[in-house]
Amino acid sequence: MNGQTNVDVAIVGAGISGLMAAGVLVAGGRRVTLFDKGRSVGGRLATRRLGAGRADHGAQFFTVRDPEFGAWVERWQETGMVYTWAHGWSDGSLAATPPDGHPRYAVRGGMNQLAKELAAQVAAQGAEIITGVRVTAVAPQGAGWLLTGDDGRSFTAGAVIMTAPVPQTLALLDAGATPLTPDDRAGLERIRYAPALCGLYVVEGEVHLPAPGAVQRPDADFAWFADNRRKGISPDATVITVHAGGDWSAAHYDAPDAKLSAAFERALRPWLAADAWIAEEQIKRWRYAAPTVLHPDRFLRIEAHAPLLIGGDAFGAPRVEGAALSGLAMGHALG
Repeated sequence: MNGQTNVDVAIVGAGISGLMAAGVLVAGGRRVTLFDKGRSVGGRLATRRLGAGRADHGAQFFTVRDPEFGAWVERWQETGMVYTWAHGWSDGSLAATPPDGHPRYAVRGGMNQLAKELAAQVAAQGAEIITGVRVTAVAPQGAGWLLTGDDGRSFTAGAVIMTAPVPQTLALLDAGATPLTPDDRAGLERIRYAPALCGLYVVEGEVHLPAPGAVQRPDADFAWFADNRRKGISPDATVITVHAGGDWSAAHYDAPDAKLSAAFERALRPWLAADAWIAEEQIKRWRYAAPTVLHPDRFLRIEAHAPLLIGGDAFGAPRVEGAALSGLAMGHALG
């Protein structure tokens, strides 16, 4: 469909940051459209089906440190959507997991179900969610903004919220010749991300990961192993998620899938019974998986002719919680 559609606020990125911002805005009566280049909402709240099983392949869990986010998590727990998976992880050196008292939360049906539920809520309040469309430029136009998509459509908006990884956000602004002050550009260009490579494996046979079914070794080449059946999201098949660490992922990011999968399988094999075998496998890549250098604030407001806010998990605090808090802050700023 060609032509222009006008909204109060356009949000680029329908991960948890964009969805939380949209929730605040539609509750205040604003007309909102969200765009995401993926086939569905969620961003790194990503869950994939493999055969009869299911696996989280982006964010694996989330934690709570801030009371504002904690209030949301309490509500999600009350509905039964979110539950406590663990209070700590083994590093693989012990059979038991040493608890630290800090809950790690998972989502029934997989992390993407949280994004889908948030999307359904904002859509029920009138927000439009457009997936499978890549925004190619964000440009000043009149008293607002013009967004163009790779499907030929264009949208005008009084304000824009951008939650994509910062390098992608900068590319969209540059494509639209949106002016940035030297300080704003420098602040955005200082942000850094580590990539992540992920292997997903359907296993026939026993898996011997320590309770509750995961190992975390942040400084290792292969930093995370998780049994999605024991996690509670894959009752009909054993699917193991393996994440490589940031340094290993950066060094091997462009390697062929077959080479990567062989390396992941070698790392996984010590946790499998001698007669266990791998029935299906997939490799996933996250170029901007984890921010390593953050912006100090929950969002950056570009001092332009109309409101333009940039946020996400690289602003204020990392991880799922940081992304959610950034989205809430941007929604309140424009609400």
